[in-house]
Amino acid sequence: QVQLVESGGGLVQAGDSLRLSCAASGRTFSGYTMGWFRQAPGKEREFVAAIWRDGNTLYADSVKGRFTISRDNAKNTWYLQMNSLKPEDTAVYYCACTVVTRTYYTAGGMDYWGKGTLVTVSS
Repeated sequence: QVQLVESGGGLVQAGDSLRLSCAASGRTFSGYTMGWFRQAPGKEREFVAAIWRDGNTLYADSVKGRFTISRDNAKNTWYLQMNSLKPEDTAVYYCACTVVTRTYYTAGGMDYWGKGTLVTVSS
């Protein structure tokens, strides 16, 4: 049974930092692209960041220079380091993965999902 579990969300002030983690089980994900998405109330789920199996990364324009995605294949775990957080970053953050390597990712293209962790940034 494949399971993805996010952790690390919470309530912070603008300018603060958080580190999200996603722990996966049920199979080895070293050959997968791993990613993060987020969804704010009343809005569509949007792409945040992805890391390919070779270590190359991709970021949404809104988070470039502030967020960093990384992975630890030995632990089947990937991370999202979020710095200089803004109120507009407030959302439920979801980890996800897919075997496909692309230059863009959409929610419909991901194979496995976590349940989400809430990040709230106050002004």
